[in-house]
Amino acid sequence: MPRTGRLTAAAATLAALSVLATACTGQSAPSSADDPKADVTLNFWHGWSAPGEVKAIEENVARFRAAHPNIKVSITGNMTDDKINQALRAGGDKAPDVVSSFTTDSVGKFCNSGAFTDLNPFLRKSGVDKEKVFLKTLLEYTQFKGNQCTLPLLSDSYGLVYNKTAFAAAGITEPPRTWSQFVADAQTLTKADGDSYAQLGVMPTFHGYETTPMRLAAQWSPAYFGADGSSNLAKDPAFAKMLTAQQDLVAKLGGYEKLEKFRAGFGDEWSAEHPFHKGLVAMQVDGEWRAAMAKEAGVGFEIGTAPLPVPDDQAGDYGKGYVSGTVMGISSASRKQNAAWELVKYMTTDTGAVVAFANAIHNVPSTLAALDSPDLQVTPEFKTFIDIARHPKSSTTPAQADGGTYQLTFQDFAYRTEKGAVPDLSAGLAATDRQIDTDIAKAE
Repeated sequence: MPRTGRLTAAAATLAALSVLATACTGQSAPSSADDPKADVTLNFWHGWSAPGEVKAIEENVARFRAAHPNIKVSITGNMTDDKINQALRAGGDKAPDVVSSFTTDSVGKFCNSGAFTDLNPFLRKSGVDKEKVFLKTLLEYTQFKGNQCTLPLLSDSYGLVYNKTAFAAAGITEPPRTWSQFVADAQTLTKADGDSYAQLGVMPTFHGYETTPMRLAAQWSPAYFGADGSSNLAKDPAFAKMLTAQQDLVAKLGGYEKLEKFRAGFGDEWSAEHPFHKGLVAMQVDGEWRAAMAKEAGVGFEIGTAPLPVPDDQAGDYGKGYVSGTVMGISSASRKQNAAWELVKYMTTDTGAVVAFANAIHNVPSTLAALDSPDLQVTPEFKTFIDIARHPKSSTTPAQADGGTYQLTFQDFAYRTEKGAVPDLSAGLAATDRQIDTDIAKAE
């Protein structure tokens, strides 16, 4: 399952990362003179915890060890950014040398603070042309102001997962390509049950799992920041258009209060009780993992996947979407950086390693070679998300010195907007811009 880009889950860690930003000096030069051929033990911390995920990590590391017998790897899983922060502050032999983080929104903070080492010198020394190895969008969220302090380790694409059986019963022959078609299909697929729903076409509120403001905004191709670096929410009409379209959909499907009351009965996002699995919603904004999870849950309907719809005036861009992913970096305090680089290079750039990991945990590969590999296991449902990742107009949220704080600020504003608590959208966006600029200035 994915752990990236979910701001509601990451919010609790951002305060801890602020401490990390002030606690790390980024003095990596004395630490990068180690001999990568010497016998050494690396401490590798990651966040995966499910048995299958942990096994996949261990198998990848075992393959690395076979090729680098002098480098032992001590693996510690289920590590949150909060725990990583504490260990990096404490330092010592038990602190991580290599870190894999799900909190891609904090890459700007990692880079700006010097918590992680700039990998550009290692890439050049190894002859790795990152522009030819990784998808362009993934490089955008793994660096900040030229500092490539992390590299992509698999990725997540977001699209539409839908109930083909429900579509057929409603006379809908294909997934919606434009927003107006999406709204019409959502209304057609919605079935009332008294003052609630027997089936909802789609849960449109921003608390509906992956239906976040950032996921939807990507379909309007917004520019979060202007050329001068200032927040651009009020100046780019894409944000107001997305928020207005979402409000309209909420109203047409019954209104915020009725929808939120229905949503309160939904099961956990990562369990078999997910409302899509139960047939409570016919369409779901989600990632590449959902179709496989629904099949594992034993759903009694046929599953389809498609890109998210685009605004009607951008119909030619259909196929794009929001892209995020897991990142991997080296602690700037590590005394074993050359050896650590060998592990990072293997896990992020070796085609066999990337493909094996992607196959094991059902995420989209992060390198161009892995995407084209004949060994990559691709179902029709999964191919949709590969195509989204490769679409030239797919986008992500840009890195900033305050990490994901600016996204939380925008998300909070979107929450108020959908409830009808924002009387003047333009003025509200302008105020949100000012708050974002203030927070970034403090972080810098």
